[in-house]
Amino acid sequence: MPQKSMPSVLIIANCQKPETSGLATQIEEYLENRSVFVQAFSFQGKATLPDYQGLDLAITLGGDGTVLFAARSLATKGVPILPVNLGNFGFITEVAKDEWAEDLESFLDGSSLGGRRLMAQVKVFRKTFQKFESVCLNDAVISGAGISKIISLSAFLTNTEIGKYRADGIIVATPTGSTAYSAAAGGPILHPEIDALILNPICPFTLSHRPLVLPGGEKIRIVIDRAQRTQLMLTLDGQLEYPLEPEDEVIVTRAENPAIIVNSRKRNFYEVLRTKLNWSGGPDA
Repeated sequence: MPQKSMPSVLIIANCQKPETSGLATQIEEYLENRSVFVQAFSFQGKATLPDYQGLDLAITLGGDGTVLFAARSLATKGVPILPVNLGNFGFITEVAKDEWAEDLESFLDGSSLGGRRLMAQVKVFRKTFQKFESVCLNDAVISGAGISKIISLSAFLTNTEIGKYRADGIIVATPTGSTAYSAAAGGPILHPEIDALILNPICPFTLSHRPLVLPGGEKIRIVIDRAQRTQLMLTLDGQLEYPLEPEDEVIVTRAENPAIIVNSRKRNFYEVLRTKLNWSGGPDA
């Protein structure tokens, strides 16, 4: 089999960030000087990533949302993602905008590898017909589509009914998504490379309903109550939406392919956690 003449890198640039254009040009020149084949995809708002082939690495310029967008398209291809943080918070995007060159060089010379992040596969069945399928890196959320009202649904784990929920909604989160909406809803924070899923009701009517941490191989089946009248919405990663109907079944399992995220050499997950959540013990903590 012929060897590739040069590595191939895709730059995914979120142009809603003001410094994106200049940084993308800088990285492109840096890579071309090292005989790396570079392609660039710029977007603003909702977009669809073209079907790029033969990629060795993708570099995202933006916030965590840009990484989520890239991961849903690239995970099936096994393409590592180097996330450069141009956003405000950045749990996934550990690489600061003034540190990208060192982390990129470490990846290109093979001294830095990416961590494998579980992704969830989500399917919607209506009267036994599959109506929707996608993957997500953060979470799948079922909630009311309009004015907030209590919704009714049942959850099953490996065909065993775990309970009937009356709540504002329900979250199925990955370890990567454990620091996002699930954390705000009182869920646990997991290391992003753990093989697990979180089932977390949002403001349950029954206080005994608590978040559950489940094995990554678990099959979660959520059935919308037949008498449900409020319009419901399934939201993936806060970016994809699909309307649900009474008696719909939402199946969430571990996706076949994980996302591969290149970690910062400057800090680990625990340092990011301490910094972002301000666990200083000071008056602002």
